Amino acid sequence: MTLNKFNLPDVGEGLTEAEIVSWKVKPGDAVAINDVLCEIETAKSIVELPSPFAGTVSELLVPEGVTIDVGTAIISVSSEVAGDPTPADVRAPETPVQPLYGTLPASDGDTPESALAGGPLVGSGPKADAVKRRPRISASSSTGGAAGAITANAPEVEPVQPLTPAAVTAEPPVSTAGAAKEAPGQTAGDAVDNRPTFGGTITGLVNKVLAKPPVRKIARDLGIDLADVVATGSRGEVTREDLVSYQAQRDAELDKADGFWGKAGKPQDQRVERIPVKGVRKATAKAMVDSAFSAPHVSIFVDVDASRTMEFVKRLKASRDFEGIRVSPLLILAKAVIWAAARNPSVNATWVDNGEGSAEIQVKHYMNLGIAAATPRGLMVPNIKNAQDLSLKELALALNNLAITARAGKTQPAEMQGGTLTITNIGALGIDTGTPIINPGEVAIVAFGTIKQKPWVLDGEVIPRWITTLGGSFDHRVVDGDLSARFMADVAAILEEPALLLD
Repeated sequence: MTLNKFNLPDVGEGLTEAEIVSWKVKPGDAVAINDVLCEIETAKSIVELPSPFAGTVSELLVPEGVTIDVGTAIISVSSEVAGDPTPADVRAPETPVQPLYGTLPASDGDTPESALAGGPLVGSGPKADAVKRRPRISASSSTGGAAGAITANAPEVEPVQPLTPAAVTAEPPVSTAGAAKEAPGQTAGDAVDNRPTFGGTITGLVNKVLAKPPVRKIARDLGIDLADVVATGSRGEVTREDLVSYQAQRDAELDKADGFWGKAGKPQDQRVERIPVKGVRKATAKAMVDSAFSAPHVSIFVDVDASRTMEFVKRLKASRDFEGIRVSPLLILAKAVIWAAARNPSVNATWVDNGEGSAEIQVKHYMNLGIAAATPRGLMVPNIKNAQDLSLKELALALNNLAITARAGKTQPAEMQGGTLTITNIGALGIDTGTPIINPGEVAIVAFGTIKQKPWVLDGEVIPRWITTLGGSFDHRVVDGDLSARFMADVAAILEEPALLLD
C-alpha cells in the first residue's frame, strides 16, 4: 500500500495561490486517473483538478473555502503496490500517468441547462422598450416560411411583454428584436406584420418567446414572465429547467432583499458585512487599478443609426444557415470591430515598457477578441482566438459558446490570455453607454449601448430609427484623438450599413 499526496499545482498560468471551492470526492471514494478531485478558484477562473493517481481517497487535507499556496498538499490517495491484492474497482489503469498540469482537459461542453442561470454576460439582460404589434391575419401565407398546425411538441409563440430591469436574458442589448419567420409549427394566424411603420423605415420587429404549453402553464402558476427567463433550449425555447433555475434565483434575491437591512437597535459594526476580496475579484481589482493609473485613458462617443443592422439580424435569424444559432446585434458589432481594426491597426496593439525609459508598441496582426462577462465571482474577459479568420456563422457560434461557458463558470485561464481588443456589451441593462477601463495589455475597448427607437433626422425628415451609442476608451500613448475617432467612425459605419462587410 502506497500513500500518495497530491500538491496544489500551477495550472500553467504562473499563479501562486488558489482557493479550494468544492471537493468532488470524500475519504473512502475510489478514484481513477483523470477523475475530478475538486474545483479551485485561481485569480483567473474556476478550474477542475483531475487526479494524477488511481486508488482510494485517504484524507482531504484542505477544507473548502481556504486559500493556499501552490505546492501545498491538498489530498492523500492510497494505491496498491506490486504484489498487494488489489480490488478490481480500485485497481489503477495500465495507462501511464499523464502530465496533467498545466494542460487541463478542456470542458466537454455538457453543461446542464440549470447551470446557465448564473450571472449575466455583460450584454445579456433585459431589452428595454419592448413593442407589441398586432399580428396581421393571413389565411395563406406567413413571413419567412409556410404555416402549419401547432403540434403537441411544438413550442408556442407569443409577443413579449416589456421587460423589467431585474430580468436576465441570453440575448444582446436590443430593445426589440425577434425572429423573422415563425417557429416550426406556428400557424398562419401568427404571421408578423411586415408593413413599414411611420416614415417607411422600420419594419415589423417583434419579440417572441418560444416555450411548450406545459412550460407556459408552469410559468403562469409561478407568476413568471417568460420574457425574463434565460432560454437555453436547442431552438431558443424556454425549458422546464430554465424555469427552475430562474425561480431559484428569484427566491434567493427576494430572501436577500427581505433580510438585507439590519435592525436599528444593533451597533453599526454588527450591521456591516465583510466580504474577503480574493480569487477572480482580487485579480480583476488589481488589473483595473493598474490599467487606470498606467494607461492614460481617453474616451469618445458616437450615436449610430443601427436600423439596417436590426434588419440584417432579422434576415440572419430567418436564414437556414443560422438555424439553431443565437444571432444578435453583438455579432455585427464584433465583425465591425474586426473590420475597423484592420483599417486602424494601432488600436489592436500593446504598449510594452522595456525599462530604463525604453518602450515599444507591439501591433498584433491577429485579433483575439475579448467579450467582458459579469459572473458571480467577478468580471471575466474571455476572448475568441483569431477572430479575424472566422466567418459570420463561425463567429456567432464562438460568441454563443463563450457566453454559455462564462455563465456556467467553466471559462479556463487560457481562454482569458492574450486578448488584443475588448467589447463590453452593457446595453441590455438599459444603459446607453459608458467609459470602460481598458483591459490590461490592450489599448482599446468598445462599450456597446442599448438599441432603442428614437426620433432621428433623415433627409430632412424626423422619423423613428433604431439608435445606439458606442463608447470607446483608448490608451492615449498609442491611440491619439484622430486615430480613435477614425476607428469609432469605421465601427459605426458597419452598424449603419452592414453590407460594407461584403466589400
